[in-house]
Amino acid sequence: MPFTFSMKDTYRQSVEAASGGRQTVLYDNKGIPSIMNSIPKLSYKDVGIGSSESPLPAFIKGGVVLPEIFIGTYMANMHDGRAYSLPGQVPRTSIDADTAIAAARAKGPGWHVMTNAEYAAIALWCKKNGFYPRGNNNYGSDHGAPHERCRPGTVGSDGRINLGLTGSGPSSWTHDGTPNGIYGLNGDAYEWAIGVRTVDGEIQILPDNDAALDTADLTVGSTAWKAILEDGTLVAPGTANTLKFDAAGANGAGAAKINKVITSVSDGTTNTSNQFKDTAVESGITIPDILKALALFPMDTSDHGGDYLYTRNVGERFVSRGGAWNYTSSAGVFGAYGSNPRSYVTTRIGFRVAFSV
Repeated sequence: MPFTFSMKDTYRQSVEAASGGRQTVLYDNKGIPSIMNSIPKLSYKDVGIGSSESPLPAFIKGGVVLPEIFIGTYMANMHDGRAYSLPGQVPRTSIDADTAIAAARAKGPGWHVMTNAEYAAIALWCKKNGFYPRGNNNYGSDHGAPHERCRPGTVGSDGRINLGLTGSGPSSWTHDGTPNGIYGLNGDAYEWAIGVRTVDGEIQILPDNDAALDTADLTVGSTAWKAILEDGTLVAPGTANTLKFDAAGANGAGAAKINKVITSVSDGTTNTSNQFKDTAVESGITIPDILKALALFPMDTSDHGGDYLYTRNVGERFVSRGGAWNYTSSAGVFGAYGSNPRSYVTTRIGFRVAFSV
């Protein structure tokens, strides 16, 4: 009797065969597909952070080490309140962080909004391998390679391209420079990166990649949030001497500076702005590897793609990653915007789905 395949198996096998196994198709609890990239486990040593062979935070979930994680190949689009990773779609933007979280979790167990730990792992891999993806960061093209263009998804009142259709850029717009890489990590729109926030400047995270848990409590008052001491110990928020995003300039402006106290407070409109590689640190403070592993502080003073970090050290602020269609050289895999509340809605912020068991 000949072996037969279901339609799902046939589709998955065709994607896996075409991508050499780097991409696959995962189905949610409604049977609707998403194209995903498999990212094998990476250690600190693998990405050039010291010599530890311990897994990066992205690969530890609920205390269990994961052999791989699955990242949406494309920015998310939505249908019937659910998020998907599919080519040729207009990315869903104008969505707050909590609504994005709900849209990913609605797909069933294991599905989640891509976490900051996962973004960081990919950015660190890019740096280690000497490749920074280009993208739609200049109204439909890349600012440094204007001949590289995407198909229009949305167009502004001035007639220029804003969002591009997912996957419509060249291979240089993927994380590894191949047609089978992850698209859209530089430009199009910033993407909510869950599992990290600041509260009045204090950096708070969920441990490891616990933000990817089905039961992760990411609410404002959750006790799952932990602050970080300079030796890397995770402690309750508000503990003395935790690490914070201070500002080197007056009134919460200038470059971001890691400090144990806030010396320059934003008025709620001002924020820090600097190339990620130029993030400062107060004299005498040691930066723990966990901050580097989460791409919240540069590995070293070398180039990190020219990408920019923005912070605002008053109130609760969520982080989004990657840059938008008009951020030119500021956009990129290390780009991080930490100035907005979780409730912020704009056409320049969307999200991406991820999956892990």
